[in-house]
Amino acid sequence: MLSFECDYNVGAHPKLLQRLIDTNLIRQSGYGADEYTACAKEKIRAACGDPDADVFFLAGGTQTNQIVIDTCLSPVEGVISADTGHINAHEAGAVEFTGHKIIALPHEHGKLRARDVEHCIETILTDENVDHLVRPGMVYISHPTEYGTLYSKAELTALSDVCRRYGIKLFMDGARLGYGLEAAGTDVTLRHVTELCDAFYIGGTKVGALCGEAVVFPRGGAPRYFFTAVKQHGALLAKGRLIGVQFDALFTDGLYFEISRRAVHAADKMRQVLRSEGYRFHIETVTNQIFVILTPEEYEALGRVIKFGFWERLSDGNVVVRFASSWATTEEDVAEFEACIRDFAKLRG
Repeated sequence: MLSFECDYNVGAHPKLLQRLIDTNLIRQSGYGADEYTACAKEKIRAACGDPDADVFFLAGGTQTNQIVIDTCLSPVEGVISADTGHINAHEAGAVEFTGHKIIALPHEHGKLRARDVEHCIETILTDENVDHLVRPGMVYISHPTEYGTLYSKAELTALSDVCRRYGIKLFMDGARLGYGLEAAGTDVTLRHVTELCDAFYIGGTKVGALCGEAVVFPRGGAPRYFFTAVKQHGALLAKGRLIGVQFDALFTDGLYFEISRRAVHAADKMRQVLRSEGYRFHIETVTNQIFVILTPEEYEALGRVIKFGFWERLSDGNVVVRFASSWATTEEDVAEFEACIRDFAKLRG
């Protein structure tokens, strides 16, 4: 069955697998002290335009979110997130498990608004019972968001300004960062992210790697003893080279950006097909995620020929589904998708 269920339903880009094979029998130090990890860090620093950035590698997104948030906050602080934010909706309470409250705010197409964040912070800090409240110590955002939307440079700057004014950190979940940076019309670059955030990560799991996320603390801003904290959380790989080798390959000759761009172009073609056949979009996006509204009948019937992701059921009974392209989506995949959608459209009426 043709599958657009998610962007992590295949293994790794062949260049990464080949690099793993080529280096497989070369003996290296463990725990990320190998030459491939060191090289990957330097390439990431260069791409970020920050030679002083602290870079660490972790295995997955939930693990990364939990550890970064836990190590950046004091025990009495919480993290502000959109109520749709991944840490609030789909991480099984991983952040709360460490003892930090998530302060959830309403979203606008998946995004936090700077004015809402400032109002939340002011409300807490000016409360006469503030000493009995959880203080916000961080703002968490995703780029792209869970709805496939993107922050503009102005929106990201506004959030950064609020955070710096109140002395709290801005942390960007970049699980799909490549797809956001390569989307049409965006004015946010990796260097802007580096300049405006206090911490972020460059997602590999969903963008070409078998596994792995590159955590970046700009301007040498890593929490004290972060490496040891990673081990305390049970997340330190003895064979740290596994992720270092992959990111070394991803950041050689612009591969990370090239394969991200390919996924976005595939999604653009899929949108055109869906739009031409009269499908309604739940929200307009320019990244690799496409959200379409189906009737219950369409949901059942189309699901028998194309695998997609369930997103939510609307009050009118219709269903929002997600189609996701990825770095591995081929022109043949898109052509087959088009044929399926057009054939299904004939059956619709």
